[in-house]
Amino acid sequence: MSFRDFLGNEQVVQRLRETVATDRVPQAVILAGAKGSGKYTLALMFARLLNCLEPTETDGLPDFCGRCKNCVRIGAAEDLDACVAEAMEAREDLRETDKRETRILVQTHPDVMVIPPDPPQMLIKVGQVRQVIHNAYYRPPSEGRRSVFLFTTSALMKEAANSLLKVLEEPPAHCTLILLSENPSELLPTIRSRAVLHRLHAVPTEMLERLLAERRPELRPAQRTLVSRLAEGAVGRALGFDLAAWMSSRNDALGILRCALQQPDDSALFRMTESYRAGGEGQAKTQGLMRALHSLVEDLMLAHAGATELMRNCDATAELKSLAQSIDLEWLERATREMHAVDAGMRRNLLRSLSLDAMAAGLTKN
Repeated sequence: MSFRDFLGNEQVVQRLRETVATDRVPQAVILAGAKGSGKYTLALMFARLLNCLEPTETDGLPDFCGRCKNCVRIGAAEDLDACVAEAMEAREDLRETDKRETRILVQTHPDVMVIPPDPPQMLIKVGQVRQVIHNAYYRPPSEGRRSVFLFTTSALMKEAANSLLKVLEEPPAHCTLILLSENPSELLPTIRSRAVLHRLHAVPTEMLERLLAERRPELRPAQRTLVSRLAEGAVGRALGFDLAAWMSSRNDALGILRCALQQPDDSALFRMTESYRAGGEGQAKTQGLMRALHSLVEDLMLAHAGATELMRNCDATAELKSLAQSIDLEWLERATREMHAVDAGMRRNLLRSLSLDAMAAGLTKN
């Protein structure tokens, strides 16, 4: 494995490799991009390059070998979900008093620490940042050239963000902090100003289709086209896209739109929304429905504007064009408000079936 295996964003990859080639590695880097755009994969590649024991060269720039013990151990953190689950299981085995003080950290190599959001709030907490500060100042690299601290999200608690500034203001020479973010503006301006920002852009649909043909041969050509559009240029999202779950959620979302715009059928609507119950499973199901509904409303807006070639749900173009004949800008604005109300209600744990019923009523064309 090497940087050649990273799909798209060649300029960002080149700039990161050039910092190593010129020995001008920044103290802090922000990798910004949509979920699934490859931020975490690229960050681990960069960490391996910084600490590779047998670096190679490809395309005239330094590359990691992928075989030395440092590359192998850093690469062991690639499956972040499995590493976090293992860390959470280890925390559950602690005494209650120790459990409250223990924060989730992933460290498969002594010089590379991955800091994921700590459950249940799913935020970077001050205890995690304090551990980073301790390691940065008192634990120099033992097996590699640089210590790397990789924050997998920019969602930091206020106190944690303020504590992180200490490392950024007076960074040890041997440390590099990498912050991954879907929205860099949620970081403090003082953090952004002390880091080099690299943005990962969407990968072209044609490139994603070729990748899916290689990695997911079970998908038919039409399905590959659909998945590549729904992934919005994010490689990780395309490779892990659950098409069956999406189609199930989209069928319910289309049912809401049909009921609102064409054939009102309250009994069918109530039977469908009644299945969105409380609990974790119901929450995941509702989130899937809202993602599908947001996507369909965006496509309705594109169809209304005559830009059908940009629609993501390309297999449902005919029906969406038909539904788009019944909407106007006022309806689109109202639909946006109604969907936002459900999203906000999800965070307040409102009764989901009633929230969906209220949204469907609000979408009904006057």
